Amino acid sequence: MKHITIALALLFLVSCTGKPSFDHPPLSERKLDLEQFFQGEFKAYGQFQDRFGKVRQRFTVAMTGEWDGGTLTLTEDFSYESGATEQRIWELTKTEADAWRGTAAGVIGEATGREAGDRFNWQYTIDLPQPDKGGTLRVEFDDWMWLLSDDRLLNIAYVERFGIRLGTVTITFEKQ
Repeated sequence: MKHITIALALLFLVSCTGKPSFDHPPLSERKLDLEQFFQGEFKAYGQFQDRFGKVRQRFTVAMTGEWDGGTLTLTEDFSYESGATEQRIWELTKTEADAWRGTAAGVIGEATGREAGDRFNWQYTIDLPQPDKGGTLRVEFDDWMWLLSDDRLLNIAYVERFGIRLGTVTITFEKQ
């Protein structure tokens, strides 16, 4: 019983680590406009680290973005180091000057997001494919993006399940 209590306490502490907030002051004067930034072709590099810091997966993403004045379509082609591939197509709609809603295959309901200065926060629940296990895993994403330069964006996504942090995904997007 003592070991279970210690394990639960450690799990609770790990899941309570800090996250970014719009309450934190921006570090630059840059202005992120998703519909402008995500037009054209991109290459992204990323990895997933579990809650203990171990890198579990690395990947690249070839991405194309198109803004038609009402919808931002992001086509993401993932290539994992394991050899697996996946395509996700996001359809994002700007609902207010700084607010977005979006959908993609596997997303439960709608994703919601907000822009502020050089930052964007995107939250959603998704059933992620688990090809090696023959099913999906339902997780919550809390994505934070920062415009680092006119052609580079940093994305850190906090991945949780039942309110417990599973790990983080870190991605850098570069315009081609």
